[in-house]
Amino acid sequence: MGRGAMPDDMGRGTTPQTVAEALLADLARRGTRRIWGVPGGGSSLDLLLGMPRYGIEFVLAKHEGAAAMAALADAELTGAPGVVLTTKGPGVGNALNGLACASLERAPVVLVSDGFTPQQLGWVTHQVFDQRAASAPYVAGYATGVDAAEVAALLDLAERERRPVHLDLTGPAARRVPGIRTARHVAEKVAANLGHGAALLLNARRPVLVAGLEAAEPAAAAALRVLAEALQAPVLVTYKAKGVLPDAHPLHAGIFTGGTLEAPLMEVADLILTIGLDTVELILQPWRYAAPVVDIALRPFAVRYVTPAATLHGALAASLRSLHRAVHPMDWTLEEIAAHRATAERALAWEGDRGVSPPDIVRIAQQEARRAGLAPRVAVDAGAHMFSATAFWQCDAPRDLLISNGLASMGFALPAGIAAALHDPGRGAICFTGDGGLMMVAGELATAAATGAKLVTVVFNDGALSLIDIKQQSRQLPPAGVRWTRPDFTRVAEGFGLRGFLATDPDSYADALRAAFAHDGPSLIDVHVDPAGYPAQLRAMRG
Repeated sequence: MGRGAMPDDMGRGTTPQTVAEALLADLARRGTRRIWGVPGGGSSLDLLLGMPRYGIEFVLAKHEGAAAMAALADAELTGAPGVVLTTKGPGVGNALNGLACASLERAPVVLVSDGFTPQQLGWVTHQVFDQRAASAPYVAGYATGVDAAEVAALLDLAERERRPVHLDLTGPAARRVPGIRTARHVAEKVAANLGHGAALLLNARRPVLVAGLEAAEPAAAAALRVLAEALQAPVLVTYKAKGVLPDAHPLHAGIFTGGTLEAPLMEVADLILTIGLDTVELILQPWRYAAPVVDIALRPFAVRYVTPAATLHGALAASLRSLHRAVHPMDWTLEEIAAHRATAERALAWEGDRGVSPPDIVRIAQQEARRAGLAPRVAVDAGAHMFSATAFWQCDAPRDLLISNGLASMGFALPAGIAAALHDPGRGAICFTGDGGLMMVAGELATAAATGAKLVTVVFNDGALSLIDIKQQSRQLPPAGVRWTRPDFTRVAEGFGLRGFLATDPDSYADALRAAFAHDGPSLIDVHVDPAGYPAQLRAMRG
């Protein structure tokens, strides 16, 4: 993960002549390399014209919501603003789920939409609704591109708040003289720290570290690892924090969701350090632990699952370093941590007797990738299959696994996987998606084909909304509204120009993976899944 400056030969010696050019120049300076979307006929055309000059590639998506998901993944991978470009009216409406996702994943995504001029609004009603009001629940700010300074302030806001923003840009505004871009340095408010985290740590013998999405920033992840190793204390990670401590590290204790799986470890802790843990990452269950909590985060959260005994708010790396004076020998052993990790993995594992079990789908994929000398990132969709994907895919670094956790939106993994594959073609990517999630964004298979993305889409095809099906069964209700005839995704993929493979058992799945990894371009593997173990996984994770 990292951001690059604008190449020296892009825009050299030139001054932006319009607001559209000023926006592109500013995005390029911040490290944005792609804009995703479905353009309209207004300001979109001015932006498309200027993108090559500033080294920005446009990726034509098939739905604005998917484009926003891809922009979200870009933002997480680069640290720069992700950008989605839409027409007015239905384009804005279609993008809103992606904006909601970016808001709850804490990602700086910029929606640039065509807008209506005041004159047009005096007589036009076609496609007209209040676009500002429509995006307001999801964005930190809104602007109309008055000048370059307003645009810069909007981008600053997105990066500072780690939330999406909306630039509603008409054609005349896009072509306006931009004025002077002035830096607007706004001091970020830092909350007062509460209590004394170091004193609590000094008195602890069995602390547990819980890493969340804010810890995925490189400096924070590095500082967390140093502290964990100094303490020799176990580390649990949320889905968004996978790779903050490598899965293979002896202090890695597994996944934390706020559920049942991690409870045996948490219940014997005498102190809990939540490090960059955003409350949006936790499931809908009350906090169940009595140990005091030290909340180490960028800023306080308005809604909490637990009232912390102490807080350290500000840059995570600095906060973590400040705790080193409290380091002393702890009572944990590596054998105890390994035993917890192994117990959790056993609770989620099962061998299928029909098709391929979800744990095997994930493990075999990583096994075959390693045999091929590859280290792909993975993008994981919402659904029952995510339990296996997050538990059994081994991550070495932050953002090795991309997932919608705050919104938990289906339809995320395919556009995010395309973004990951284009971000680092040498690594490529795997998209783990359910059949339901894929059907929501199947048109983006055409986007994968058009971009030549080195992406393997693995479909957990069980003919159902499995997670909802499980909940329906748990209430002993008759099946209704959650199952369908399994689609033939192999033929769908081939129709869009991908290589398609069908896998009905572990051997045919491994063969398909080898062929897909050898293929120079996107492919899809339609895996017939044995869903029998999903209910037990759900009970193990959430009780």
